[in-house]
Amino acid sequence: MIRLAIVGTGGMANMHAQSFAAIEGVQVVACCDIDESRVTAFAAKHGIPGAFVGLEQLLAEADFSAASVVTPDSTHAELSLQLLKAGKHVLCEKPLATTIEDADTMAREAQQTGLINMVNFSYRNSSAWQRACEVIANGDLGRIYHFHAHYLQSWLTSVEWGDWKTSPGWLWRLSRKHGSHGALGDIGVHLLDFATGPVGAAKSLYCHLKTFEKAEGGRIGDYVLDANDTALITLECANGAVGTLSITRWATGHQNSLVLSVHGDRGALRLDLDKSYELMEICRVAPDGRTEPWQRIYCGKTPNIYQRFIESIRTGKQDQPDFARGAEVQALLHACSISSGQHSRVQL
Repeated sequence: MIRLAIVGTGGMANMHAQSFAAIEGVQVVACCDIDESRVTAFAAKHGIPGAFVGLEQLLAEADFSAASVVTPDSTHAELSLQLLKAGKHVLCEKPLATTIEDADTMAREAQQTGLINMVNFSYRNSSAWQRACEVIANGDLGRIYHFHAHYLQSWLTSVEWGDWKTSPGWLWRLSRKHGSHGALGDIGVHLLDFATGPVGAAKSLYCHLKTFEKAEGGRIGDYVLDANDTALITLECANGAVGTLSITRWATGHQNSLVLSVHGDRGALRLDLDKSYELMEICRVAPDGRTEPWQRIYCGKTPNIYQRFIESIRTGKQDQPDFARGAEVQALLHACSISSGQHSRVQL
């Protein structure tokens, strides 16, 4: 039996609790939060026997071997490092940290401890994405020349996910003072991993970040609405491929849309997670030079990241994405911020 604790009991923690509870041989035995009423309610909702106020109390009083860190971005580094030093395996929400220095420290500490460490790039749960990585790595598309991807949300223009103007759970994502790095840090981090994972490491990038006015005076209550809500990125990869990434929370009609297309000289593929996590569309160039029709390939089910984290603990074999990969993506986020501030291309 693997005994697991959940650190942070906000909205996303519910997904962690439900996902781990569904895995045979796993028991969520404890949870902690700095808000006593919130952690007590969370424990009662999910039938978790131990509720603790703060990580120190959790480490001092709870018996567990692994933890899931589901707290605001600015606390990921401090909490994950404490857990690693206490000998706990850690699954950390994305982004891994808020600075490249913290991310590198986390990756180093995780490697030195030998503990299982993973960052929750949840769209890797797509079996189609995993197959796309294999297809490109095997050279089936030939030399990759171009790719484009987008992550589009519309919660700033609609209420399908709730009214952001009255909800702290959404307002903090628009405020740098509350630990947000905007759409870039929240969903751009997913897209950067989703695109560069199969295509290859980035060599340079240019990024334009935009923050639109959303309220009179640029604030609602204690929330200064100064975090970016749109990001446009051009990437050049080490293999010479070039691509564009588009990220926004203003995409009316797209509740949560993630798409990737990759084009080589022997074929192309595309993924659209709105259609299916299991569907990869692919076309190939025939020997006579003609482009064959697009084919639809269903790639089947694949273990999710919660299952793979637990399996890594059981086997002792580190799965991906680990903290080192989280640090690589953190370097891309850092480069995006530098590029936008300097209005220039950044070499990686």
